[in-house]
Amino acid sequence: MPNNLDRRPTLADVATLSGMSKAAVSMILNDRPGSRLSADATRRVRAAAEELGYRPNPAAQSLRLGKTKTLGFISDQITVTRYASEMIRGLLSAAKEHGHTVLIAETEGDDATISDEIQAMIDRRVDGILIGLLGARMIEVPQTPHDVPVVIVNGTSTTGHASVLPDERTAGHAMAHLLTEAGHRSIGVIGNNPRAVSSPLHSVTIGPRFEGIDAAFDEAGVQPFVVDVLEWNPDIGYTRTLEMLDEHPELTAILAGNDGVAFGTYQAIAERGLRVPADISVASFDDEELASFQRPGLTTARLPYDVMGRTAVEMLLGERPLAPVLIPMPVVIRDSIRNLS
Repeated sequence: MPNNLDRRPTLADVATLSGMSKAAVSMILNDRPGSRLSADATRRVRAAAEELGYRPNPAAQSLRLGKTKTLGFISDQITVTRYASEMIRGLLSAAKEHGHTVLIAETEGDDATISDEIQAMIDRRVDGILIGLLGARMIEVPQTPHDVPVVIVNGTSTTGHASVLPDERTAGHAMAHLLTEAGHRSIGVIGNNPRAVSSPLHSVTIGPRFEGIDAAFDEAGVQPFVVDVLEWNPDIGYTRTLEMLDEHPELTAILAGNDGVAFGTYQAIAERGLRVPADISVASFDDEELASFQRPGLTTARLPYDVMGRTAVEMLLGERPLAPVLIPMPVVIRDSIRNLS
């Protein structure tokens, strides 16, 4: 029968149409455990609810269950950064699948406002809070009520909150191994950042990335030419690559600290009349969108922002333990590495 109600359908309407009591309808539609209602009763109630277009009242559910089915996401710069927006897509998708909505706040990179944003989320009775960082680093997070869990996405906290990080050490090892496995022995590395490696306030992932790189080169008996830098961007990649080509003309490969550095490396190689990968192979990290548009395409390890966001939501909802988690970084093979073997 069509829904001719001029108002929002109620639990009583579903009960009337299905021939069941309001208590039975409530138990079925709210998936309450311990019900002895038959499969036929469940089918009738759900069919009636669908026919009427009935939807549970979120406010009433919140009062009854003590849960708002709302999560808070506090970003430093992610919401305004196209590259990291996959984190938001991942967490929004996971939240939607579990019937939750997400409130989003932006600190614009000012960590001093994190406390205010957390309090604003608590005032709105969110069931849990995600803090997403563009640069993986350690931050201070104020204490929250015990029933409001907090997960740091792409970072850690000074007080040991649950966190989701990319598995940078494994990725570093994999990318260096790709070059040595392809027969390269004269390899330049642009991007080691001593300040970031020594301080978790600057980075909690660069150190592991270079630990993996060093381990792979040690295993292959390769001593790379390493250039330390304080920033990762195309200008650094461009200038350091030119310097490296002048000082080490025997180079056959360059491993860049990230894709931004690699973009500058490509430009420098072309300016010298050389080609990727015929003359110089290039590998990198992060898999920015432009990496696939480079010619030839850049081989790189992807930062799994979408999976990190999804995993953090699952942790808040109790599907995973509230503990540190490392997410694999997929290696994206394109055409920037020449096989010398």
